Amino acid sequence: MTTTEQPDPFGTSMRAFRVPSGPRAGFWIRFVAMTLDGLVLLVPFMVTAVATGVSTGRTVFWLLFMAYFTLLEGGPSGQSLGKRACGIRVVDLLTGEPIGRGRALIRALGRLVSFVVFLLGYLWMVVDREKQTWHDKMARSVVVPVRG
Repeated sequence: MTTTEQPDPFGTSMRAFRVPSGPRAGFWIRFVAMTLDGLVLLVPFMVTAVATGVSTGRTVFWLLFMAYFTLLEGGPSGQSLGKRACGIRVVDLLTGEPIGRGRALIRALGRLVSFVVFLLGYLWMVVDREKQTWHDKMARSVVVPVRG
């Protein structure tokens, strides 16, 4: 689908939010990517938990979680290992460009919010016109097919 361009009050143009601005990754492919990422993160957690105790393992897991998603999704490809395996990536909602590490950190923190409220933040994409989760909305990002 295409979007229309509308001028903003400052004289630049921005995409309208009435229709999706391109193809979006669906729920199930994002679920598979998230599961793969979870498995990637589970291995270091298990090793650390066995070696140092569950408490330290949890701390290492959350630090690794934040670094993993911030560095990979904030990089030029916009892909975690799970997203790469599934052929999807994270991009800016309006430009389609990479979101950068700052917004990727916001997105990673937003994942916790999406998770804590009974997974509602993740499920939100099922009813959202742009197929955005809460953490996508927080970072002004969308997940798209690589070939899209």
